[in-house]
Amino acid sequence: MDTLAVKGEVDAGAVPHGNLLLGFTEAVLLDDPRLDALRIEVLDALGDTAFVDICATVASFNAVVKVADGTGIPLEVDKAERTREVRERLGLDGEAK
Repeated sequence: MDTLAVKGEVDAGAVPHGNLLLGFTEAVLLDDPRLDALRIEVLDALGDTAFVDICATVASFNAVVKVADGTGIPLEVDKAERTREVRERLGLDGEAK
């Protein structure tokens, strides 16, 4: 997979279990085959309650981004560049009516 769900510099070491959480988040958002193993690892390291909180947090942030994208909030420059061709083919850049 050459596209990361989490972009930019990340200091995962600044958060307890940060590398594990980052890996889990990537696996969830990218439907990575490591997801099952990472679920077990997160459960073992942090417990049931934290696991549910982590899953809810990942889902919530993913949903918020989808809502923002769907409502027409301006795209970030890098996202606009990566999606230009698809948006043009689908006619998504037209004026709002």
